[in-house]
Amino acid sequence: MVYFIVIFICIPYLMLISVFIRGWMKMPNYNCTCLKHSDSFIFTSVIVACKNEDICLPKLIECIVRQRFTNFELILVNDNSVDSTRAIMIDASLKYSNVKYKDSRGFGKKNAIREGIEIATGNFIVTTDADCNMSPEWLNTIVSYQSKYNCDLIICPVILSKDTSLFTKLQYLEFVTLVASGAGASGNNMPIMCNGANLAFKKNAWVESQADLREDILSGDDVFLLQSIKKRKGTTRFLKSVNAIVVAKHSKSIGEFITQRQRWASKSTAYTDWHLIFTSCVVFSISLLILILFSSSFVSIKYFFLLCYVVLFKYLVDLFFIYKIQLFFKIEKPIVYSLMLSAFHPFYIVFISFSSLFTRNIKWK
Repeated sequence: MVYFIVIFICIPYLMLISVFIRGWMKMPNYNCTCLKHSDSFIFTSVIVACKNEDICLPKLIECIVRQRFTNFELILVNDNSVDSTRAIMIDASLKYSNVKYKDSRGFGKKNAIREGIEIATGNFIVTTDADCNMSPEWLNTIVSYQSKYNCDLIICPVILSKDTSLFTKLQYLEFVTLVASGAGASGNNMPIMCNGANLAFKKNAWVESQADLREDILSGDDVFLLQSIKKRKGTTRFLKSVNAIVVAKHSKSIGEFITQRQRWASKSTAYTDWHLIFTSCVVFSISLLILILFSSSFVSIKYFFLLCYVVLFKYLVDLFFIYKIQLFFKIEKPIVYSLMLSAFHPFYIVFISFSSLFTRNIKWK
């Protein structure tokens, strides 16, 4: 019976990762060319919700105003900041003609983004976060891609900043595997994940999704939007281009990392897309299996050997996936860091899954 359960859990995991790999490999790298004159008139509204970001915001503004693509407006929405964020926004709006700011009437990131979209002039919206950086080709790549494929929603790549510490390197690896999994799923026409730190969509697609955005939940506007567009059979693609990458700030501490993941997971009970639900169940099941075998191995040597087989199986499957995405995401020492990550990943997955059931509407700042 135990062996049957192990096989019953491991085979779907292998199939799931195989689907991600196939989807990733199907997508060609997008090489952006200069926009044609007619395409350059796709006026774009870039929206950033900010709360107490006086340290990161100046760098983001600098990155955006030096974009090679210039036919855009930058809308900065102040979500009740108590530092000098608002002053930085005002200075930027005075310095640059295509930058404007707005003080949010309500509270929370989702509300701030909504208010920014409502005043956006462009029908093509791009969202990012105040703690992100990007190359000068970022907007040009996204708009060029939209000109070619006319998507309702474009999922764009996000990576984390990292330093020399082991914690940030493992955090980087864990995050890019999430991004690549979502990309691979999208490549197989079953998009399941996206990140508001780098997301592009038509304004009218967002308007049509209003009833599905779950205003009762403080965050999650990105995935709820994805699910709504998917439900309506809208066009969703992943933009596989290094020029479209944004670099987000990594968590400074384990506590901050856990809180962020709990905030993400706390919305899971509201998700309705069966592709995402199936993926979550498969990943949770193999993680829980490893923990149960780990506990049982103190009782019987049989469970210890089973634990070794399952851990080795998952490690090799994950490593094969990581090798497929290594070049795009510039992953260092995949064998070593993947092994380290696999040591605590099941504990982290199970803990986050259970603890998120008791955490609701965690504030984003």
